[in-house]
Amino acid sequence: MSAALVVVDMQVVFARPGSPWAAPGFDAAAANLRRLLPAFAGRTVWTRYVAPRAPQGAWREYFAQWPFALVPPDDPLYGFADGLDPAGAPVVTATTFGKWGPELDAATGHADELVVAGVSTDCCVLSTVLPAADAGRRVRVVADACAGASDADHARALDAMRLYAPLVEVTTVDEVLGGLPDDGRGTT
Repeated sequence: MSAALVVVDMQVVFARPGSPWAAPGFDAAAANLRRLLPAFAGRTVWTRYVAPRAPQGAWREYFAQWPFALVPPDDPLYGFADGLDPAGAPVVTATTFGKWGPELDAATGHADELVVAGVSTDCCVLSTVLPAADAGRRVRVVADACAGASDADHARALDAMRLYAPLVEVTTVDEVLGGLPDDGRGTT
C-alpha cells in the first residue's frame, strides 16, 4: 500500500499576518510540511479553498461576516503561500471547508492511507479528515505540519480527531519520516 500526502489549503489567506483567517502557527506548519514533501514526491495532492461565486443558503450569512473573502478564485488571496508550490502536483479546489470526495479520492489514486497536513486544523483539516475516515481511509494527521485559528483551537481539533482512532491517528513529521522504508517512497 502506498500513502498519499494531502496538503490542505496552505494559502495566502491563512498565511498573511493581519488576515482575519490567519493561522498563527502557519509558518511553523509550513516549515514542517517542507520536510515531508520530498518523501511524498509524486504522491502529493494539494487542496485549495475558494469562495463560491454566489453564496447560497447559510453561506450568504457566513460571507456577510467575512466579506473580505468573497473574491474570485483567481484572486491572490486564494493563491498558495510563498514558498509553497504544488509544482505540477494535482490541486483540488472546492468552495467547501471539507475537501474529501470523489475528486480528492481520485487525485490521491484511491490511496488506502492519507497523510494530512495543512490549515486550519479546526476547520478545513478536520472537515476533510473525518469524511475520509468515514470512507474507510486510514488517516494520519501530522500535528506539527498543521495550524489552527489559534493554538487552543488547533489542540481541540486534534483532540476531536483522536476520538476517531484507529481510523484517524495524530502523528508528527518525525514519526511519519521515521516510519518510511529506506527507499523513502513511503510504501508499506
